[in-house]
Amino acid sequence: METVFQQRLEAAAQATEAALERLLSRAPAPGERARPARLVDAMRYAVLGGGKRLRPFLLIESARLFGAEGAAVIDAAAALECVHAYSLVHDDLPAMDDDDVRRGRPTVHKAFDEATAILAGDALLTIAFDIVASADASPDVRVGLAAALARAAGVGGMAGGQMLDLDQDASWDEAALRAMQAMKTGALFAFAGAAGALLASAPTGEQDRMRRFGGHFGAAFQLADDIDDLIRDGAAGRPSLAALVGPEEARAMVGREADAALALLAPFGDAGEALAGAVRFVVDAVS
Repeated sequence: METVFQQRLEAAAQATEAALERLLSRAPAPGERARPARLVDAMRYAVLGGGKRLRPFLLIESARLFGAEGAAVIDAAAALECVHAYSLVHDDLPAMDDDDVRRGRPTVHKAFDEATAILAGDALLTIAFDIVASADASPDVRVGLAAALARAAGVGGMAGGQMLDLDQDASWDEAALRAMQAMKTGALFAFAGAAGALLASAPTGEQDRMRRFGGHFGAAFQLADDIDDLIRDGAAGRPSLAALVGPEEARAMVGREADAALALLAPFGDAGEALAGAVRFVVDAVS
């Protein structure tokens, strides 16, 4: 029997996929002259290539907590997935992580070419802001979403975290690793939580609650991923908390981050069950 989390995750994935199919159509949008076929194909290859859609799920379910559903929420979730996909396309490039395979198939620069992959990533990041700016929401909400997404994805968020991760001369103690991972991975999860509340015009304090929830969830998710990498291949020298403290302490850290995330959901009771299920899913992955 499927859990509430599994049902809602599947529903969020289907809704996000349908929105992405529409938003990344080959037909030009109003104001566009043309959409080059190869570029659109590479963008679609990157963003329609599977994955659990956890970030869109967190955004959609956070919005649901405060009574918001509908097209604006789904489009914001699709925009977030475009930013995530852009980051993977660029992370896989030879100048970054130099990966040839992602999710069991060639990475974008291998399936197409390096120049196309760079442009596909650029276009995915750019279209995310087009989507947010065009959402069926109030001007204040659209501006708030755009600003929050820019900060989560930019120099003080995901891009900055990737820069720190690439620093070969960095001294990686626990504080430095936590800061890097909070930026590189946690920032988009934190955005997902806060954006859902923002779409519902929830009070600032509730937006902050959901931002913190997303941050703790993202930390647990990254730790679980690092534990898997460490056990599977020794993490290949990649800096991570799991490699620093060892898998057992890293599992304990997952538990502490999960407890913090669940505590933030506690006031919502049964309404927060889908999000709580996502937290337990991460914990179970390392149990």
